[in-house]
Amino acid sequence: MKFGPVDAANSEGAILAHAIRRPGLALKKGEILAASHVAALEAAGVETVIAARMEPGDVHEDEAARRLAASLAGAHVSMERPFTGRCNLFSTTAGLVTIGREIVDAVNAVDESVTVATVVPFQPVAAGEMIATVKIIPFAVPSEILARALAAARPGAVDVAPFRPLRVGAISTLLPGLKAAIVAKTLGVLEARLAPAGATIALERRVPHETAALSAAIARMAGDADLVIIFGASAITDRRDVIPAALVAAGGRVLHLGMPVDPGNLLLLGEFGVVPVIGAPGCARSPRENGFDFVLRRLLAGLPVAGADLRAMGTGGLLQEIASRPQPRNPQDASS
Repeated sequence: MKFGPVDAANSEGAILAHAIRRPGLALKKGEILAASHVAALEAAGVETVIAARMEPGDVHEDEAARRLAASLAGAHVSMERPFTGRCNLFSTTAGLVTIGREIVDAVNAVDESVTVATVVPFQPVAAGEMIATVKIIPFAVPSEILARALAAARPGAVDVAPFRPLRVGAISTLLPGLKAAIVAKTLGVLEARLAPAGATIALERRVPHETAALSAAIARMAGDADLVIIFGASAITDRRDVIPAALVAAGGRVLHLGMPVDPGNLLLLGEFGVVPVIGAPGCARSPRENGFDFVLRRLLAGLPVAGADLRAMGTGGLLQEIASRPQPRNPQDASS
């Protein structure tokens, strides 16, 4: 592609690099100059314009952006018509954004003229939200560069895992001093978290905070729920504590205890047969985002969650303090 000053009289077919405004004349950046434009420029006294001319083998910015966006989009993604070298990608469903980071990085490494930007992986979105944009920097790219970018791309590298309307079972364990109002508020907060996915609390139980009672409740509930969430009256501090012990006694498995997300460190991930089980951390009683949200959203979107997934959440896992609780990162509050 050639770029630079061009005599206005000889600019037909060139791509205007900068907007030109004169009385009675308004030409936009990126305008492909036609004979009528040339006449208007001369009439306005414009002698020189900064423009680009495509050469054999070049691909126009809009076409390059469209082709690259199409090569990245997944099954639940729509494309906007490209403009000024940009093609935006949108979610067609409510769910979690899934990004093939290595693929996006590989495309961006091809050449400075080719860029792909996405939202954060696993970000929840509603239908119609923009999740990525492909932007070609110059007015055209050599076909060889575009071919390399397309070779690095993969269909589905930018996609959305749709939320599922799961039947959720909620078990609350009780100790003296735990008010019924707190349990009710917790369930209300959970309902709000489930609403974007169309999921519901289909079953609800309240049992004493002791192994036998909780074990029986888990076994009964797991047969009728797609996901079981346990809100303990006391935080889980060890694999031998009440909630993990009850899950094992019921015939389930503890997959992982703890996660590198704060608030949310004291989360238990388990399973009863094929039914996922979450031992919720205390911060899950708050509507503010915490580690519980990271796990719950993935399960609602049908994405697998294993111990390795939890261990990978540390980068970006330090969230804001919840104002309603003591400040656990402050040494003065360590005894709280």
